[in-house]
Amino acid sequence: MNIPSVDLSQFTQGTPESKKAFVEQLGKAYEEVGFVAVKNHGIPDELIQSLYQNVQQFFSLPLQKKTGYEIPGLAGQRGYTSFGREHAKGSEAPDLKEFFQYGQTVEDGDVIKEEYPDNVVVDEIPAFNPVFLNAYRAFEKSGKALLQAIALYLDLDEDFFDDKIHNGNSILRAIHYPPILREPASAIRAEQHEDINLITLLVGASADGLQILTKQNQWVPVTSLPDQIVVNVGDMLQRLTNNKLRSTTHRVVNPPKELWHTSRFSIPFFLHPKGEMSLACLESCIDSAHPKAYPDATAGEYLDERLREIGLKK
Repeated sequence: MNIPSVDLSQFTQGTPESKKAFVEQLGKAYEEVGFVAVKNHGIPDELIQSLYQNVQQFFSLPLQKKTGYEIPGLAGQRGYTSFGREHAKGSEAPDLKEFFQYGQTVEDGDVIKEEYPDNVVVDEIPAFNPVFLNAYRAFEKSGKALLQAIALYLDLDEDFFDDKIHNGNSILRAIHYPPILREPASAIRAEQHEDINLITLLVGASADGLQILTKQNQWVPVTSLPDQIVVNVGDMLQRLTNNKLRSTTHRVVNPPKELWHTSRFSIPFFLHPKGEMSLACLESCIDSAHPKAYPDATAGEYLDERLREIGLKK
């Protein structure tokens, strides 16, 4: 299945007419599918290549070195999380992955800095942290533009999300699905789930495997061109819009047996607002046909709840 494709430059550099057309196209895609492929997204190819090179270097380190970057008490929100620690909500089976998480770097004196743990510095790979910071900022910029378009689609001010995501609690996660060495208990590398955040930006996973669940209850593979990123709605945006924009269920499946010896790398950017943002359903999304579906909560409260459900927080 080719998911809907949109051109972000129509919004960021286009005419008022092309900007309006982009808003409609993006909003409809998020109502109907929940995933889009975005071209002209503004994240340079060289930066993406450098990001993947550094990620592959990190996961090639000896396990003893990697576990030195696993920091107790951070619920996996910074640094390394070892293989099999995380599971999908409602599933007992651990996902077949290890990952490294890089978070917000507050550079403007904002007091919110006190709420965020420091990023973990990878000593063995000098370029690792600078590349992650550059990629983080590039993802933030593209994500901000997409949220501005979403705000317009929801008849909100274009800058509705801007102050909520400035110095937000976003996470850049580098995932490694190691080679499969024996007959797996399941055909799934990462069980079906929905993302927690507002939107997720995924840049070029190194192998196929991502599937989404359609409204017809069928699993279909997600394909996008090399110059595109895949962007999906997360649960926070679904709550805020009272299910108008849907958080699509997705999973990662094992490769064919002849490719079991290969690794899969994936680098999603989970765009989160500040923890204080209210996720109370927008009044404009509530009517007699769509009664309010969720209790009020802040983004921080909801994140804590979900981290406990997936086994990263006690």
